[in-house]
Amino acid sequence: NEMNDVPFFDIQLPYELAINIFQYLDRKELGRCAQVSKTWKVIAEDEVLWYRLCQQEGHLPDSSISDYSCWKLIFQECRAKEHMLRTNWKNRKGAVSELEHIPDAVLCDVHSHDGVVIAGYTSGDVRVWDTRTWDYVAPFLESEDEEDEPGMQPNVSFVRINSSLAVAAYEDGFLNIWDLRTGKYPVHRFEHDARIQALALSQDDATVATASAFDVVMLSPSEEGYWQIAAEFEVPKLVQYLEIVPETGRYPVAVAAAGDLMYLLKAEDSARTLLYAHGPPVTCLDVSANQVAFGVQGLGWVYEGSKILVYSLEAGRRLLKLGNVLRDFTCVNLSDSPPNLMVSGNMDGRVRIHDLRSGNIALSLSAHQLGVSAVQMDDWKIVSGGEEGLVSVWDYRTNQKLWEVYSGHPVQHISFSSHSLITANVPYQTVMRNVDLDSFTTHRRHRGLIRAYEFAVDQLAFQSPLPVCRSSCDAMATHYYDLALAFPYNHV
Repeated sequence: NEMNDVPFFDIQLPYELAINIFQYLDRKELGRCAQVSKTWKVIAEDEVLWYRLCQQEGHLPDSSISDYSCWKLIFQECRAKEHMLRTNWKNRKGAVSELEHIPDAVLCDVHSHDGVVIAGYTSGDVRVWDTRTWDYVAPFLESEDEEDEPGMQPNVSFVRINSSLAVAAYEDGFLNIWDLRTGKYPVHRFEHDARIQALALSQDDATVATASAFDVVMLSPSEEGYWQIAAEFEVPKLVQYLEIVPETGRYPVAVAAAGDLMYLLKAEDSARTLLYAHGPPVTCLDVSANQVAFGVQGLGWVYEGSKILVYSLEAGRRLLKLGNVLRDFTCVNLSDSPPNLMVSGNMDGRVRIHDLRSGNIALSLSAHQLGVSAVQMDDWKIVSGGEEGLVSVWDYRTNQKLWEVYSGHPVQHISFSSHSLITANVPYQTVMRNVDLDSFTTHRRHRGLIRAYEFAVDQLAFQSPLPVCRSSCDAMATHYYDLALAFPYNHV
């Protein structure tokens, strides 16, 4: 820029200093400054300022300033796209796919990460979908034992997935780990002596934690790529809930809930720290990088209700006691909630937003007839699932229900981004009913259902970045969209 001095009220400032002052303005204030004079207009439209605004609001976070020539226009396009997505969410405008089921098998568990879905069945089959693409290539992840015939393996107990790994635990105590970048055969197989009660997979690295009988085992690959036991812990009670703390660096850290005990497990020195003990049993659990939140049962005989306790992982002490309601909390989501907020679900059918600064309940919604089984929120909406099979979407700023969808089984999994939503209705009973009827209707009523919603179809890719989910054909089949219906669908 050829300007050296910029008129700033009654003084002249260097251009770089004017940019440093303008960097504290938001988009509306920059627009007002651009109307002051031609010189101020040049400053208010500087690429550095609009690139910084894009980064602050989360638009194109991996881009550099040299990638585009007009960052103000890019910012406007991102804002318009964000507005379109919110409108599509509110008006149910988009497409929904009901992922293909496995005949003669009941859905056991579902998990997803960044649009990639993994499902386990009573037949022992494990299947993966990449819903970010047009062509839903859904490969079966094979077992290491080639003698096992399809459908002859033990039931799948748990499945987990992240950006590179898929993990499945079976009823007989076996654990399979697949690398989604290398193929559909497991890279490691681990065996417990008893059934696996809980399974956790880190979302940002290759760490797996399992709980079987009174043992908790952490698995991770060595520098050479060989999987090994990173740490092993013994706890006095059976573990019901297990989570891996994100962003812990080289040494993994896990949180395990066993009845009325809560442990912080560090793989660095195999240390077992007792966070919570000798109180009401734990009913739900979630962790963030520096906090853990868990629900505990109420004590009706002393008129003390169910609560959510929030602990600091670094200090190992309690920060907040939230709730105090009559029924037990069934789910809590701390990791995906906005800063200083947390959402929870209760057996009374209500969804509550907790303010972590004041410790008060900011909002309480009567969302479901039965208990809430899954819940997630962002900066403007809540998606909740109930035991009756209802998925509800709320705009919590206006306390308004936007839309809902019903299926016959409890909603056990919910995961959404700005442009997509994945829900899974998983039956409690894994015994087949009407096995002689191999139809989609029978599957939908008795065997579970996975739905993938897309509110910005133009964001779908034509090929998955995961090799295991890519089509074997050179030409993509444009007719294999697996779209069951499109919005609106009021007749469902």
